[in-house]
Amino acid sequence: MNNEPIIKDPSSSDTRWEFLDGSTRSAVNLRTSFVGIGTYRPGWRWSEHVGKQTGKPSENHIGYILSGSFIVKSANGEESVVGPGEAFELAPGHDAWVNGDQPCVALDFGCNEKHEL
Repeated sequence: MNNEPIIKDPSSSDTRWEFLDGSTRSAVNLRTSFVGIGTYRPGWRWSEHVGKQTGKPSENHIGYILSGSFIVKSANGEESVVGPGEAFELAPGHDAWVNGDQPCVALDFGCNEKHEL
């Protein structure tokens, strides 16, 4: 195994997506994991701007809000607001959308073996 440090800037990412509404997400692959950063515009909603674009259901999602906020809805219908400085983990079947009229900037984390949108 290579023990050299891996240092990457997510803004100069390995992978970048632009969603139907112009929101963006980029990610860098590290040795065993990835770190993504997304800037989601007011009005962005996972089910409308990602699910429809990819045709995939939501999967487990781990993240941290840098600015703005999301409303998240679990598969059983429970809604919560997650804002700056808060970490979250969402189970498959969730939905999420930008709360209010400010963009939401969030980090997300995961294992490299399944790094897809």
